This record gives sequence, C-alpha cells and structure tokens, in this order.
Amino acid sequence: MNRTLYSALFYLGLPLVAIRLWLRARKAPAYARRIGERFSRSLPVMVPGGIWVHAVSVGESIAAAPMIRALLQRYPQLPITVTCMTPTGSERIQALFANEPRIQHCYLPYDLPCAAKRFLDQVRPSLAVIMETELWPNHIHQCAKRGIPVALANARLSERSARGYARFPKLTRPMLAQMSLFAVQTEAEAERFRQLGARAETVEVTGSIKYDLTIDPQLLENASALRRQWQATERPVWIAASTHEGEDEVVLAAHRRLLDSYPDALLILVPRHPERFDSVYQLCQSEGFATVRRSSAQPVTAQASVLLGDTMGELLFLYALADSAFVGGSLVPNGGHNLLEPAALAKPVLSGPHLFNFLEIATQLRAAGALVEVDDAQSLALAVQRLFELPRDAQRMAEAGLKVMRTNQGALQRLLEGLGRLID
Repeated sequence: MNRTLYSALFYLGLPLVAIRLWLRARKAPAYARRIGERFSRSLPVMVPGGIWVHAVSVGESIAAAPMIRALLQRYPQLPITVTCMTPTGSERIQALFANEPRIQHCYLPYDLPCAAKRFLDQVRPSLAVIMETELWPNHIHQCAKRGIPVALANARLSERSARGYARFPKLTRPMLAQMSLFAVQTEAEAERFRQLGARAETVEVTGSIKYDLTIDPQLLENASALRRQWQATERPVWIAASTHEGEDEVVLAAHRRLLDSYPDALLILVPRHPERFDSVYQLCQSEGFATVRRSSAQPVTAQASVLLGDTMGELLFLYALADSAFVGGSLVPNGGHNLLEPAALAKPVLSGPHLFNFLEIATQLRAAGALVEVDDAQSLALAVQRLFELPRDAQRMAEAGLKVMRTNQGALQRLLEGLGRLID
C-alpha cells in the first residue's frame, strides 16, 4: 500500500470514523464537540511559526510537559502549538499550560491530505515534534513538502508494532525516510526504526524522558498535611491507579481480602478514563464499600474504605497520599501505564503481567527489586499486605525505584540537544 491508496482508503472509511466518534460520544460526550477541528475547520486563531508538538492523549501529554516547558524557556520568542486526539488529553494540556499564553491548542486533524494541508497552512511551524509513536503519513509528507523537520521524541516501537509497519513497506519506508530525528528510548527500538526505513544518521538512542520526572516538594508536604487532616497517618493506605475495565473488580476483591486483616485499610481507586468515574463509583457502592468521591471534597473519615480519584490532573498527588502503588492497565492486556510516577515518589510499585508498553522500564525496576508483579486479586492482596507488614522491605523497594530513576536521567537533555540542532 502506498500513500495514495492509504489516503483513498481513509476517505472511503470516513463513515466508519463518524460511527466511531458517535459511539465514543455516547460514553464520553466531549467526543461530540469540536468535530470541525478534526477536519481543520473552525480551528482557533493561531500565531504562525514556532514549534508544533503532538501528544496523542493523557500519558503522552504528561510525558511531553517537561520538554514543552524547556522549549518555552529556551525559545522565548516562539509560540508552541500542542495537539492531541482525545478529550482527556485536551483537558490535560489545557490544565498543564493554563497560565502560559504562548501555548496554543487544538485537536490534530485526521490524516487526510486536505486536512493536513489546511492545518499546516495555518500553523506554519518551523519544527514538528511527535511524541512516542504516532506516525501519520500525510501529516509527515506535508511537512516534508514545506521543508519542516519532523522529530519523533521519546520514540517507542514494540516488536508487534514494527511487524505491523513492516507489512506496508511502500507506505512506511518513504514516511520514515522523510523524518529528521528519531530520539529513541532503547537500542532495540532504534534498530527496528532503521530496519523499517529510517535513515541511520537520524536515529539516536536518547533514553526515556519519563525518568526525568521531578517531584515538587510542596506536593509531598500537601499530601502529608491531608493525611494528618484525615487522621490517617497510621492508617494503611494503598492506591490502584489508571485502572481499566475489568481491573476494578479485581482491585476491590483484593481490598476486601485486605480488610479481613486490616479493617482500617484505605484504597485510593483511580480509573484511567473520566467516562468510567460514575460506573466505578456505582461498582464500589454495589460491592458494599463506603466510598468517598475525591471530587466531592468531603473528608475521608475512618468509616470510608475507598477514595475514588475522580478528578483530573491529580494523579501524582494521589500517589503521594499512598504507602504503596498498583499501576493498572496491566492486569488486562492493555500494556500497562507509567511505572515511574510512583517510583519517583518513593512508593513500592506493583503491577499486573501485561507491561508490553513499558518493557524496558519494567525490566529495570524488576532487576533492581523495585517492582512486584501480580496476577489476580489474591496475589495483589498478599503483595500489598506484605508491604504493610514489612516496612523495611517497602523502604528497600522505594529506594531501589529512586535509584533506577536517578541512574537513567538525562534523556530530556539529550532530546533537547537534538531538537535544538533542527531549530537552529
């Protein structure tokens, strides 16, 4: 398949795209808004020039934030246009940069030649930076036509994804050859990009910028103050964060087992997607757990056994409230979520077995003794209980996680150097 055939199929598939949007809007009404932006219509007024950064959703937006802040500082004259594909990503971008007038934001238009052309005609960036592995042939081709360098930042490419791209060499090879920089997390991924058609001189192993996460000391102080306010400094508290459908039941079953030994244990349960907040709250209620919604701002009393994290932009703070952290998207075959956020907060980290999106990070944490993997409610309950009962083991895990973070830092600096060469 070449790019012309790909574009024709995309146009023919637009009715399916519309149906998908409609189905998503039934669960999350925000998908029904700002549809014009997805076709480069009704875009907000943009200051042209500057840097365009694309972060597909919430996780990529959070990962991109330190890079964007560093670019704002290094290039005080340039506007930065940040795009995403999801309403939750959009909310996060607007919350992260609410006080930064040089940040402009819209949805990334679909990868149709006409939409990509209209978008670039309006934004006219001097550099395009795509986070992780969101490769769109028409957007990249339109950038190449205009002489706009395209960088893939914090680039990931699993074996599975590489096999998928390899099935369409006439589409993939020209697209990758048109790009100017692949700032790749590992050597194995670098080799996959080269095999698929990236020019060798454009591929650099810079590491993962997720290791460069810095924690504001005020966040830790605020978390300690809130636990004191709840009179929960001695209470065992654990968090299950970024959970997906099918995981909440397992987490609640584990919490029920924990309550047998620790009747005052508190679970902070944070679903990954806002459209699931209400259904997970109903699940907690129907399972008989006294549940407080974080959005209600009610105090968590001794009677409450679950705090539902149903707010946006508070995940790090909720991690800081807990003694140990389970990271979701890993008991179901979703590939996991960022294990380094709790590690950076000196929390022992637990996860399920499905970590294919974070293989390198999981390998490092596992080898250091900073990660425990579980398969079901029973093993999850046992792992959390062990950390409650053996604080020295918990402390060792926490210190091992922090050491992994510190050892691997520097990727952000290496990435910024690569982007600087393209801008200059």
